[in-house]
Formats: sequence, C-alpha cells, structure tokens
Amino acid sequence: MKKNASFKIGQMLSLPINRLGINGEGIGYYQKQVVFVQGALPGERVKVKITNVKPTYAIAKLLHIEKKSAHRITPACSVYEQCGGCQLQHVQYEEQLRFKRELVVQSFQRYTKIPKIDVKPTIGMKNPWGYRNKAQLQVGMDGGEIMTGLYSPGSHRLVDISGCPIQDPKINEMIRVARGVMKDLGIPIYQEKGHRGVIRTIVARIGMETGEGQITFVTRTKKFPKSDLLIARLREKIPYLKSIHQNINDKRSSIIFGEETILLWGREKIKEQLGNVDFSLSPRAFFQLNPEQTIKLYEVVKEAAQLTGGEKVVDAYCGVGTIGLWLAPLAKEVRGMDVIPESIDDARRNATTCGFSHANFYVGKAEILLPQWVKEGWKPDVIVVDPPRTGCDEKLLKTIIQVKPKHFVYVSCNPSTLAKDCRIFHEGGFDIEWVQPVDMFPQTAHVECVVLMQNVKNK
Repeated sequence: MKKNASFKIGQMLSLPINRLGINGEGIGYYQKQVVFVQGALPGERVKVKITNVKPTYAIAKLLHIEKKSAHRITPACSVYEQCGGCQLQHVQYEEQLRFKRELVVQSFQRYTKIPKIDVKPTIGMKNPWGYRNKAQLQVGMDGGEIMTGLYSPGSHRLVDISGCPIQDPKINEMIRVARGVMKDLGIPIYQEKGHRGVIRTIVARIGMETGEGQITFVTRTKKFPKSDLLIARLREKIPYLKSIHQNINDKRSSIIFGEETILLWGREKIKEQLGNVDFSLSPRAFFQLNPEQTIKLYEVVKEAAQLTGGEKVVDAYCGVGTIGLWLAPLAKEVRGMDVIPESIDDARRNATTCGFSHANFYVGKAEILLPQWVKEGWKPDVIVVDPPRTGCDEKLLKTIIQVKPKHFVYVSCNPSTLAKDCRIFHEGGFDIEWVQPVDMFPQTAHVECVVLMQNVKNK
C-alpha cells in the first residue's frame, strides 16, 4: 500500500467536515482522502494542521473554525479538551443521540451488508450529567500537590478530573476528601519512574439508590503506612462511606487492579438497587456505570426476550447477574456464567437476596459451559449475551447458532464488533428483528445497543 502522498506534516488546510467518526472526531475529505479532526463537527469548515500521515488517512489538529455548526455548544468541563474522557461535550445533546444512532447504522452497513435493518432512535437521558456511579482515577504528584485524574490522550500527562461533571457528586466528594487526607498524612504516592511509592489509584463507587459509598485504594505494596489514620478520617468526613478496601498491584502495568483485595474497614460489599432487584457490589465486580439508563436498557432486553414464564434463559457474561435477575421474575429458570469468581459470588448472593431460587450462576466461560449444558439435555429458549468490547467468543457464536434459541438478545457496547457478530448469526440462519441504541454514556462517543435476533426456523 502506497503512503498517502497528498499530505505533509505541518501542512495547513481549510477543510469541510462531513460526519463524525467512532471516537467522536470530525471526518473530512481533501482531494478524496480522509482527514480526522478531533473537535470538528459535521457541517463546519475548519482550518487544520496535519499532525500525522498514515497510508490511507491523515490526522489533523483543529486550529480555527471558519464556519460553525448550529449544534456546537460550549463544553461544561474546564479540562474537557485535555482530559479525553468525554468526546462530545461540545455537541448539543439531541445531536449526540442522532449521531449515535447513525454510528450504529454505519457499522451495520459496513460489516453486514444486510438491507433494511430497523435501527430505532437512541434512548437518551433527561439530565445527561452526574450519572457515573464509579471512578477509577490515577494518583500522581504535581508541584507538591496530589492529583487524581486520567492521562491525556496520546500522552503520559495526568489531567486532574476530581470535579468531573459526568460523575455523581458523591464520587467527586469521596475522591476530593481522600486526596486531602492522603496529603495531610503524607502517604507516599506511587511514582512510575523508579516504581516507588504506595498509592497508585483511587476507585470510588456509590450506590445511586442506597447512597452507600465504597473506596478502594490500589497500592504498589501490601504495607500501607498510616492506613488506620486514613480510615478514621475518611469515616469522620464521609458519613455515607460503608466500605474501604485495599487492592495490591505491584506490577509495572496499566491494568488497574491486582489479584489481592483486602477489606480495611466496614462491609465487604455495598448495596445497590435497580428497580425491584437488590445487588451487593464488591470492589472488582462489574456493574453498569449509569443505573438510570441501565433500567431502560434492561427493559429493552426484557421486551426482546418475550418471556411468558415458561422459558429457560441463559445470561452469558453475566457479571453480578444484573440481566439474569432482571428477567428472572418472568422466566422458568435462569443460568448465568462469568469468568470472575467474585462476580459469580455476588450474583449468587444477589439471587438469594431477591428470593430467586430458580436463578443459578456458574464460574466459567460461556463457550465451554453452554455446550456442556446442551449435551446434558438442558437447552435454553432464550440466550442473552453482554460480552466485552471484543465481542463474543467464536466458539460461543457457533454454539448459539447450533442451539437455535427462540430468541437471541445481544447487548453490546461496540457497534463494530456487534455488527460483525450479527453478520455471522445472519449467515447462520438468524434474522435481525431490530436494533435499539441506548445512550449509557452521555457526552462520550460510546453507545450501547440491544439487538433482537430470531432463528428463521423458530419464526
């Protein structure tokens, strides 16, 4: 492949923007060649500077807006452009919802070639701020001050976001208080250079319905100096704090958690509710970050599952059992599976708390357990999957196609891998009935989807 010869580093262009890309960046064309411009919007003409040239595209920096989009607004966050955690704060919210639907449509057009897929309007929020119930912030030092934040995109420069407007105010308060107490006590902060210090990351979680707070300190060493004083002051300053943990990660790695977690004070888990379903959450357990939208998402899943009370349901990649337990009141039996033992422990406890004796959860991979169950004569009527961004395991895809459930419901946070997997199911005899985008993460380029698929022979 020849290198794109039309561009040079430092080249200035006046560029019309046609659409937004999967990361929220503006996409324009110069002499029929693609240019990505972060911060530019469709309908705008912008002056840009080429910063990177690739074989099939170029990346440019936005210098000046020559023609402004009617959908452009002033971002609410003062460090929006430096942080990178959000990508769409400069876009009116209704336009964000329209963009996310279009992103899903484009993914299916690109990867499936299936005509006339029913992609519904994106389900949004009345107030698209303060919705995140969990924050994982790196800890660093700057001029003698402790910082808590995220690394700026493409760099190793920490941007302080302890007052982030998309996080629940109590999350920001817990982070702010913890940072102040650590400074007062002089607890050593981790330094990547030299692999020294103690505190690497602060993870704060809040139960939106219960108001219960949980803080986890990720440390380089098991030894945690002045932890008793830290705990005492946090309890004094944060009355809703119910759980304090330490997680040890001594590896030179960008992965947040290590394998060992120690309860320092309080309850091992905090309580949360989604609708009428109760949950217990340990520090490493996966739980949806936006509870308000999660309820809307799971109601769409329930609609797609079309349960009548007599169905056997599989909840693959189940986490703490949220989807399975949401469907349990309308199902004959629910079986969920996940590879994280702590999540399955929480799922089992959650099922017991809710009184769902017909909901059982297992440690293991879906692509291994599901074939075993089918071989043993247990065949599900409905299968729900909510895999990681990489999509479903290939073995699981083949197994689901062979099982031919009455209804197959695919929940995804990645339109590209979703569309690729849907193509495989379509080729395996499944029709795509509809796709429902849900805005789980306002102000970002991310979009969640629920897809209902039915085997042609079951229709």
